[in-house]
Amino acid sequence: MYAYCVCVCVCVCDLCGLFKYICVFVITASAQRGEVESSNRKKVMRQLSFQRYCHASRLLRGFMPHTPGSLHLLDDDYLGQAAHMLSKVGTWNFDIFLFDRLTNGNSLVTLMCHLFNVNGLIHHFQLDIVKLHRFLGMVQDDYHSQNPYHNAVHAADVTQAMYCYLKEPRLAERLSPLDVFLGLVAAAAHDVDHPGVNQPFLIKTRHHLASLYQNTSVLESHHWRSTVGMLRESGLLSHLPADMSQDMEQQLGSLILATDISRQNEFLSTFREHLDNRDLDLQLASHRHFMLQIALKCADVCNPCRVWELSRQWSERVCEEFYRQGDLERKFDLEISPLCDQQANSVPAIQIGFISYIVEPLFEEWQRFTEPSLLSRTMMGHLHKNKARWSSLRYAQTTVDFPGLD
Repeated sequence: MYAYCVCVCVCVCDLCGLFKYICVFVITASAQRGEVESSNRKKVMRQLSFQRYCHASRLLRGFMPHTPGSLHLLDDDYLGQAAHMLSKVGTWNFDIFLFDRLTNGNSLVTLMCHLFNVNGLIHHFQLDIVKLHRFLGMVQDDYHSQNPYHNAVHAADVTQAMYCYLKEPRLAERLSPLDVFLGLVAAAAHDVDHPGVNQPFLIKTRHHLASLYQNTSVLESHHWRSTVGMLRESGLLSHLPADMSQDMEQQLGSLILATDISRQNEFLSTFREHLDNRDLDLQLASHRHFMLQIALKCADVCNPCRVWELSRQWSERVCEEFYRQGDLERKFDLEISPLCDQQANSVPAIQIGFISYIVEPLFEEWQRFTEPSLLSRTMMGHLHKNKARWSSLRYAQTTVDFPGLD
């Protein structure tokens, strides 16, 4: 439609905030030999935290490290309530928003420390507590709180869901400590340093991450590589044999890459085939790893399976993030991505489509796998009720927009 070449370059423009600006040069196709007339280019600067080469949090780690005593800034009443919630961390009605408030925004670190402790992972892998807390603090800090959806609270929510799935009887009886370690770390870090925009946006703006990962699983590859970098920087696994730590890094990559929504049909077809053939053998490490991938995929999209009060909040948050991307695309004169136009895509419509095409097919197979468990039945019950409620809200919006309809 437009005869333009869109190039993206990045420069550090705010030394105080240590943020980078995205500089989009829209160049007419008539430009030759890289010489661009100033009248033929439009420079758009947008402050985006994900464009930083050196995160402020990472630069400050040497001066302001996370300390185990940081949570003691909370009063005893808040700490007591948080501890009470942790005693019920394996229940499906766990309110991660309340838990995040009770821990003063440290829900991910607090949750992971607790889960590592109760599952005996600290003892089994002989983990250094200081290094563990440092790693978890790095992960939490590298999520961007300004994202309505892809932030550390989402990571904590996915981690709590993953823990519930790891406790499913058919899975729990076969999992090794390594499986549990990988499942929890992958859940906690699966969206680390998420920019708040999707892969197509990065590709069409020729972002350096899209080039680096050749337009394939761009965000997931970045989440994985960032996680590996933090594991190495923290030294959490430095005491383990090199081949073991490298294998753990690769398995984490395989788990995080499985959350790429564009691979949904690939995993769903394989999962359904295993269930149809009844050939899942959880004594095999490869089959356990596949089920960890499926469990993480379920945890990542489980919001519609929560109780309505929690599910609705997540739905509104993810749609707000979509709409922000749409506003950004409109400002840059880019084609607005699907689901990102607030005028054309309502929250109920987006959620009904998401449930119908992504969540329901996946959780129907998960229910088959669990044979079905109480948790699976509970989740499917919430899912059906939430879908019906979104349908009612969508109908109500339609009748308001078109009052002549019966």
